[in-house]
Amino acid sequence: MHDLGAGFSYLLKGQRWMARHGRHYGFGLIPGLITLVLYVAALVALALWGEDFVSWATPFADDWSSPWQGLFRGFLTAVLFVLALLLSVLTFTAVTLLIGQPFYETLSEKVDRDVSPDGTAPESGLPLWRELWISARDSLRILARAVLWGVLLFALGFVPFIGQTFIPVIGFFVTGFFLTEELTAVALQRRGIDLRARLTLLRSRKTLIWGFGTPLGLSFLVPFVAVFLMPGAVAGATMMARDLLGEETEGDQEGDTEVGPASVGE
Repeated sequence: MHDLGAGFSYLLKGQRWMARHGRHYGFGLIPGLITLVLYVAALVALALWGEDFVSWATPFADDWSSPWQGLFRGFLTAVLFVLALLLSVLTFTAVTLLIGQPFYETLSEKVDRDVSPDGTAPESGLPLWRELWISARDSLRILARAVLWGVLLFALGFVPFIGQTFIPVIGFFVTGFFLTEELTAVALQRRGIDLRARLTLLRSRKTLIWGFGTPLGLSFLVPFVAVFLMPGAVAGATMMARDLLGEETEGDQEGDTEVGPASVGE
C-alpha cells in the first residue's frame, strides 16, 4: 500500500512541477495537441466515409433484401468506429510520445537537472534519428503486448459475474502498467536501459507503477484530459524513474522531499 501511495505522489509531484515551471508547460502541450488533431481528423473521416468503406468491403451483401443489408452494414460501421475509438485510446500515449520525443526528452532532462543534487542529467549520446527509431520500435512492442492483453480481457469479459466485476478492474491496472512504461521510457531510454530491462525494473515495483499509472489511465478516459496532463505525467515519470534506479533526489525549489531512493528489488 505504501508503494501505491508513493506512485500516486509522483503523479501529483509531476503536475506540481509543471505548475511551478509554467514556461515549459506550453512547450510540453505541443505533441499532445498535434496528436489530438490527427486523431480527431481520422475519426471524423471515419464517421463521414465509414459506411462507404463498409459497403465497399462487403460486396456479398449487395443483393441482400431490406432491412438485413442495412442492419448488417450499420452494425459493421458501428463496430468499426468503436474499434477505432479503442485503438485511439490504446495508442494515444505511444503516438504522442513518438511525435513529442524531442519535446519530452528536453522536458525530462530539465526535470532531472532540477531535482538532481548536482544539477546534471544523464544523456544518451545517441543522434536524434536513433532515439526516434528506438522509441518507435519499443512503442510497437509495447502496443503488441497491450493488444494481446486487451484481447484476453475482452474474451474474459463474457464470463458471468467475473467479466462484469473483476475484469474491468484488472484492465485498468494493465493499462496503468503499460502507460507508465511508455512514460518512464523517456527517462530510462536516455540512461541506456533497453525495453527488456525496463520491463523487469517496472515489474519489480508493480504497486509503485500501478499507483502512478492506474489513476492516470482513469483520468485519460475524460476527453482531452490526456493532452493537458501529459507534460506533468512525463515530469512525474522522470522523478519516479530516479526512484526505481535508486538515484539520489533532493527537494525541489519549494522544499518538497521526494520519496527516498529504493533498490530495484524492493
